[in-house]
Amino acid sequence: MQQKLISFNLKQRKPLDTPEFQSGDVVKIFRKIKEGSKERLQSFQGTVIAIKGGQSSSKTITVRKVSFGVGVEIVFPLSSPQIDKIEFIKRTHARRAKLYFVREKSVKVLSKKLKEITVKGGLPKKVEKKVASPIVEEAK
Repeated sequence: MQQKLISFNLKQRKPLDTPEFQSGDVVKIFRKIKEGSKERLQSFQGTVIAIKGGQSSSKTITVRKVSFGVGVEIVFPLSSPQIDKIEFIKRTHARRAKLYFVREKSVKVLSKKLKEITVKGGLPKKVEKKVASPIVEEAK
């Protein structure tokens, strides 16, 4: 039964000329955006953090990038007619198949800074000397 399901899903896939990539690689995905009667291509370049649905008919990839300090993730179904082409940019070495831990890596630095600034009561002397902002003065 499992083999029948796999062969059916493979028949349902549309043939893609996408490059071989894995999690951790940097790719640029061009997707079609339709605005009224006009159609244009918009690119999204980021790191592949997950590839799902390897044997199903609708394989998806999750691509993440940081834009103006905010993490943005988009899940792209590879068999979608909206995807025009995929360019391979850079190969990186990843030890895991799903790189969800990358989400917290950039947030930890920001949260540590916010904890130092928003401590109520008396701030430690080391922090008072390093941080000079109006938020610290309001906390006193």
